[in-house]
Amino acid sequence: MPQYQTRGQVPSKRHIVFRKPDGELYAEELVSTEGFSDVYSLIYHAFPPTMVKSVAEPMNVAPVVALGKNMQNRSFKGFHLPQSNDFLESRKAILVNRDVYISLAAPRNSMTDYFFKNSQADEMIFVHRGNGLLHTIFGSIEFCYGDHLIIPRGTIYQMEFNDSDNRLFIVESRQPLRFPKRYLNKAGQLLEHAPYCERDIKTPQNLVTNDQKGEFLVKIKQHDCIYPYTYGSHPFDAIGWDGCHYPFGLSIHNFEPITGRIHQPPPVHQTFETPTFVTCAFVPRLYDYHPESIPAPYHHSNVDSDEVLYYVAGDFMSRNNIEQGMITLHPIGIPHGPHPGAAERSIGKTGTEELAVMVDTFSPLMLTQEAIELEVKDYYKSWLY
Repeated sequence: MPQYQTRGQVPSKRHIVFRKPDGELYAEELVSTEGFSDVYSLIYHAFPPTMVKSVAEPMNVAPVVALGKNMQNRSFKGFHLPQSNDFLESRKAILVNRDVYISLAAPRNSMTDYFFKNSQADEMIFVHRGNGLLHTIFGSIEFCYGDHLIIPRGTIYQMEFNDSDNRLFIVESRQPLRFPKRYLNKAGQLLEHAPYCERDIKTPQNLVTNDQKGEFLVKIKQHDCIYPYTYGSHPFDAIGWDGCHYPFGLSIHNFEPITGRIHQPPPVHQTFETPTFVTCAFVPRLYDYHPESIPAPYHHSNVDSDEVLYYVAGDFMSRNNIEQGMITLHPIGIPHGPHPGAAERSIGKTGTEELAVMVDTFSPLMLTQEAIELEVKDYYKSWLY
């Protein structure tokens, strides 16, 4: 889990008197997980975070499933998703099940006139194109190409983009995204053999207290609906906070690959885990150094997981005709492996410059209507000689 952090001003003890200069109490808020049993943070607000002025009618944003039962290897051209001006409108679910929604987004504009809170899922936003600032009550995180932004559910945020060319790969999880347990010692510190360490984690910085009353629109996602709430105080009004529950970032460029004499299996590329899926990062690395090694992956039958690969950059050594932003889906029960010629081509090569993000789900994924519109037809035939 992320390590303990503190920003701004906090009192010497929890749940004691802590006053503003004018004598009023700051409003203490506990943000906790699993009731009171897991990670949490304490936030001290200028105003109570409960000042709701109005609640408008919810808008249904449930994914429209076009194919509920898939048993075919498929591919999708993600960069064919049209751009949208609005951040939320740009988010299009592509592959979904009861545990996870995998989406693409191509927003042109920053979030300037509203805030967003996902109350039904933790989010991993992978930044393929674009840079800017993720603003939250905990502070801001500067993001750029290659960053994984981990946003715990219930976190109100705004995305500020520096320009209009933005491409995002978004994973919404019903379970918290955690560091893999095998990377951690019993105290929760990342171990020496982990492919990243605490120095690589981007934490919120530059806490700004927006001590303002007014009308502030927060769009809250729950039950696959967006609930428009208008609050009477600015959502980012914290004078300080401390704890272990906050958003953070991890760049794919800081992931240190684990290599060996022969081909290493996908778990060595793992970034995060949940009880229902895992994520991985494939990064530039030296190939296997056994004199007779075949660096390309062997054929593989997924007997208990759907495999999703999002292609970011470089020539992916096991695939032919791959473009940036493409997604492949290899479902439970169907073998897949290197495309024709890929294994032979890989022999003798010393390294790869590929970049990709993988999501392996432990329940089958369904295709949305947006996925069908982006699909590369007959991908399943691409292994024919």
